[in-house]
Amino acid sequence: MNAQIKPGTYRHFKGKTYEVLGVAHHSETLEELVVYRALYTTKKYPYGSLWARPREMFAGMVVSNGRRLKRFRHLKAKT
Repeated sequence: MNAQIKPGTYRHFKGKTYEVLGVAHHSETLEELVVYRALYTTKKYPYGSLWARPREMFAGMVVSNGRRLKRFRHLKAKT
């Protein structure tokens, strides 16, 4: 899979929104990781908490309620 990951706002298939900051490389394996931050607050994590996920997983598909969906759907580009 070679999906282009653009900085901007994305919605996770479970409904929460995130801002993708960019794609980084793991220092040992050179694996591509998508770096993004949460646009919401939980009891455990503050607004803007940073996350990283392998590019293949970020751009991949999931099955939810019998439907095949993108794990993250691009909403708008960063301006």
